[in-house]
Formats: sequence, structure tokens, C-alpha cells
Amino acid sequence: MASLEDKDKKIEKVDNEDEEEIDGVDEEVDTKDPSKKKKKKKKKKKTGASETNVNNENEVINSSEILQELSVNETESDMKKKKKKKNEKSSKGPVKQQTNPPTIPVADFYPDGNFPEGQIMEHGPAEGIDERTAKERFSSEEKRALDRLHQDIYQEIRQAAEAHRQTRKYIRDWIKPGMTMIEICEELEATARRLIGENGLKAGLAFPTGCSRNHCAAHYTPNTGDNTVLEYDDVVKIDFGTHINGRIIDCAFTLHFNPRYDPLVKGVQEATEAGIKAAGVDVRLCDVGAIIQEVMESHEVELDGQVYQVKPIRNLNGHSIGPYRIHAGKTVPIVKGGETTRMEENEFYAIETFGSTGRGQVHDDMDCSHYMKNYDQQFVPLRLQSSKQLLNLINKHFGTLAFCKRWLERAGATRYAMALKDLCDKDVVDAYPPLCDIKGSYTAQYEHTILLRPTCKEVVSRGDDY
Repeated sequence: MASLEDKDKKIEKVDNEDEEEIDGVDEEVDTKDPSKKKKKKKKKKKTGASETNVNNENEVINSSEILQELSVNETESDMKKKKKKKNEKSSKGPVKQQTNPPTIPVADFYPDGNFPEGQIMEHGPAEGIDERTAKERFSSEEKRALDRLHQDIYQEIRQAAEAHRQTRKYIRDWIKPGMTMIEICEELEATARRLIGENGLKAGLAFPTGCSRNHCAAHYTPNTGDNTVLEYDDVVKIDFGTHINGRIIDCAFTLHFNPRYDPLVKGVQEATEAGIKAAGVDVRLCDVGAIIQEVMESHEVELDGQVYQVKPIRNLNGHSIGPYRIHAGKTVPIVKGGETTRMEENEFYAIETFGSTGRGQVHDDMDCSHYMKNYDQQFVPLRLQSSKQLLNLINKHFGTLAFCKRWLERAGATRYAMALKDLCDKDVVDAYPPLCDIKGSYTAQYEHTILLRPTCKEVVSRGDDY
């Protein structure tokens, strides 16, 4: 044991001596050039720190560049998404803003050809038919397929309806007392022609603008030289139509400035709405008339201290509408006791009501202005050359649509009075003179065009105004 301890002590002693020698060498080096060593040590520290700083800066720069690239990529992708959304929105709805007065054709607002849909309603309840039938039409796949088959027709009538809406929106604000009736009609017709994009018989006005006043209920438009002025106390019925490829919108409203006529106008409007609600596939025409009469006669108006019941004008009616044919054969009465004929799928109807403070019955009066070619008339030989020329002009510009004397002159007709009378005498053309109640009475009118689709009832001409 003693010998091992001695050996260990000797080894430790040698190690200590070696360490002392190394320390001595270091001290000698320090004594020879201590500043150099310090400088070297400092340089090493500085260069090491700068290298780490450079590396850190490079890492920061690289990370910032990556972030910038990511942000640029994100902004580019966001911009692409926004553009895509804008394109989707533009394809769905209008792409322009209408001028005032309106001058841009409605087709320019809907380049995809999808025009605004009218008000959608269920078909009215039909006498003798289960009420569930009308409700089941909404979800029936068969009826939906039939709907899709007629989309081209639906879009045409909706385009005509949009032109009608925009025209009447402008005209309702524009008309003021003191204007002449011919001035009002010409402004309305010029506006409607621009908005519908008039194109011969493919697009244009469906019939002359009716602006019947007070006791005159329908079919009055001023002839050339008529200087009648709209008065503050007048009740005027604005009735005009537009069409695309013969798909006609027949829609009318009553304009008045004196609030004392509010009850009269309200009663007629509510009666029209009741008729629209009652209409539908398989509904009998007489049932629609009975509901209209009931609603209208529930209203009364006080004028100059005397109370008048609002009476439906029994010899004025609504009607079915066909291609290029304003009266297509079926009549929608506005009193009870009419036809028991039923409405059918894909038929167009003008649901219109007339109310009066007079007798509730109209007769022909005043100068005639409305004319229309007889739809059912076969070939008739004409002897007068002027009659042949006038008929050719009518066929070219109006076909079987209604027209007025002002429109004949606009189309280039001159000295046509004798030729027009000859065509009327031979039943080639029918005359539609103004229809009036007794003088001193007041009449009002409201009208909408409805489409009886297989799935539902669409009030095509519905707008924000009425």
C-alpha cells in the first residue's frame, strides 16, 4: 500500500511541474509581445461577432424577402379572386347605370339575356279542383321541365316588361299639369322606343299610348293638332304596351294630382290586385270577375259633398294576349256572370279593371284615333290604289298590332283619310274610338300582364310603383 501511494505522489508531482513549465512559456510569450496577443484576441472576438451579425442580417433579409414574396402572392391571389367575383356579379346583373332621362336600351343592362323575373305567386284556387294541385305545381318535376322548355319566351316578355317599368318610372315623375296630351304621349313613346330597342316588328310599342281623361275611360290618344292640356283636377289613365317578338306587355296606371280622388284610384287598384290573386291555371274566368266586383264596390269616394260608390265598368274587360295579338279571344270580366271558360297553362292575360263614379257603362265618343288590322279577316280585293298602299304600309310597320293616326304619319303616310276609311268599311281594319261614361263622371284604371306558368303565376309587369 505504501509503495503505491508513493508512486501516485510522484506522478502528481510530475504533472504539476509540467503545468508550471507551460505556464512559464505562456508568460514568456506574453512578456515578449503582450500587445500583439491582446490585439489578436480582440480581433478574433470582433471578427467572430461580425460574422454572426452578418449571418443574422442575412437571415433577416432572407426572411423579409420571403415574407414580401408571400404577401405579393397573397395580394395577387386576392386580386384574382376579387376580379373573379366582380365578373360573376357583372354576369348576373346590370352592368350599367341608367341615364336620366333614360336612353340606354334595357338589353345592354343584361348582356347574358336573363332579365328580371316578375312577382311569383301561387295559382289561385279553382272551382271544383283540389286546392293542393296549385301548391304541388311548385315542386313537380314535370312542371319544372315544362317551365325550362319555354325560357326563351319568358325572357322575351320579361325584357318587354323591364322596358315598360323603366319608361313609366321616368314618365310618372316627369308628367306635370299644364303639359299638352300630345307632348306627354310623344315623350313616353320616344322613351319606350329607346329602351325597348325598336326594331321593326321584332321590338317596339304594342299599341298607341292611351291617356284618357276623366269620364273617358279608354282608347283615347291625341291626333295631330289636338292641343288638349292636362289640368290639375284631371284623372288620367296612362295605358301603353311594349313587345319583343310579339310578346306583349299590356300595363296601365292612373295618374292624378288632386288627393280627393285617392279613394277612387285606391278602390280600382285593390280590385286589380284581387283579380290577379284569384287568377290561375284551371280558374274560371267568371270567378275572377265576381271577386273584382266585390272588392271594387266596397269602396266609395266623396266629391263635392256627394258620396259615390266606385262602380266597375261592366262592358270593359281584361283579356288573354297572344303573339302579335292584344286580344287573343278570352275575356276576363270585372263583374260576376261572365264566361265559365277556364284559364290554361302558358297563357298570358291582361288583368285590368275600370272603376267609375258614373253609370258604370261606356259608349263610343269623340274622334277616333286607335285602329288595328282585323286578325281573322281573309284576303279582300281592294280597288283603290291608295288603300293598297296604306295596307302595305300597315303590314310593314304594324302587322296585326294596333296603331294610331300619328303613327301612320310617322311611318310616312300622307293623305290617307280616304284610304283608311275604305279599309275600315271593308273590315280589313277595325276602328276603336274612345270609350266614355257620362260627362262629369270620373274613371280610373289599373292593369297588369300575368303569365300562367306550369309551376306558378308570374306577374310579369310588376314593379316598385305598383
